[in-house]
Amino acid sequence: MDQKFSFTGRIRSFRNAFYGVGLMLKSQHNAWIHATASVLVLIFGAVLHTTKAEWCWLVIAIMSVWMAEALNTALEFLADVASDEFHPVVGRAKDVAAGAVLISAIGSVVIAVLILGPRIIGFLSR
Repeated sequence: MDQKFSFTGRIRSFRNAFYGVGLMLKSQHNAWIHATASVLVLIFGAVLHTTKAEWCWLVIAIMSVWMAEALNTALEFLADVASDEFHPVVGRAKDVAAGAVLISAIGSVVIAVLILGPRIIGFLSR
């Protein structure tokens, strides 16, 4: 822990983090669903002129799904290294992590519907 702060070390950390996001997108099919949903929410939010407070909620919702997916992916990678063979406890851990992603995604959909739903209905009823 005696390492000193270095600019090149921070750049390397960011490069590793971006690599991790790319790896998640390459290896996890659900990440593409999250990406599509994120882009759609951002487009609808911009077109429907959401307020700053509404943007905060939408960004938190999007971020929570991405964080849950990233942590789920990391746990899956670690679990796969820990055991080449199926182990029921590892399977349960993976299921719980996937459940966390699902909970986050459902909550995010609720937030998006509460914020964007009335605006979309109002836009379509013109």
